[in-house]
Amino acid sequence: MKKGFFDRRQLALPYVLFLLVFVILPLFVVVYYGFTDAEGHLSFANFLAFFTNMRTVGTLVYSLVIAILTTIICLLLAYPVAYILAKGEYARKHSFLMVFVLPMWINFTLRITALKEILTLLEGNLAFHPFLNTIICMVYDFLPFMIMPLFNSLAKLDNSMLEAGADLYASPVQNFLHVLLPLSVPGIVSGVTMVFLPAMTNYVVLDMVYNSTYIMGSLIGSYFSSYDWNNGSLISAILLMMIGLVTMVTNRLIGDKEVASR
Repeated sequence: MKKGFFDRRQLALPYVLFLLVFVILPLFVVVYYGFTDAEGHLSFANFLAFFTNMRTVGTLVYSLVIAILTTIICLLLAYPVAYILAKGEYARKHSFLMVFVLPMWINFTLRITALKEILTLLEGNLAFHPFLNTIICMVYDFLPFMIMPLFNSLAKLDNSMLEAGADLYASPVQNFLHVLLPLSVPGIVSGVTMVFLPAMTNYVVLDMVYNSTYIMGSLIGSYFSSYDWNNGSLISAILLMMIGLVTMVTNRLIGDKEVASR
């Protein structure tokens, strides 16, 4: 029988074109500028200069510290909230979830400005605790991104698994460490990915609260503002490599958990 003119595979053409124009091509431009010199010749001088310059290395370390602390605090706060919302006997648990997600619908700068006013009222002068205020604002901004994947992961867990652990005389702590926590690893990994990587580049919070731009995102912006496309693209490429590494590790962790649970 003769095949028709239309092939279902043609439906993928718009998505292929979108990925080519808005994903692959920009990534190629970033990598090209990052590993070439001003004359367009292949060069690793920018890469070596980044890791030998104490200013750029210090910016990377400072960004990592802020991102790690923000991620840990968000996880510690979000896990019990997500567990209570997912496993609590509430008739409208999704309505309670919306209370935590609703701030994301408000403009980011408005939320940080409001929190800044509250901190100013409590402290009098934000210059007294700049680093602490930065972490508070970061946690406030990214906490919903940690709650959502944890809630989705915990809501899918079968309560019989916890009941089985209790029947085997496991203490609440043992039940949490050996049953609940391993089964919720996919949600934890997703939440950590959604919080850690953006927190490394969110320089708006530092500008508004700390009056400083000492973070990776602002460093990239400073290079592009001075038309230094090579160094700006290089730092973007380094962040992309970090994103790829984190994605590989998280996929490996999720895959191992899925195999172990079978």
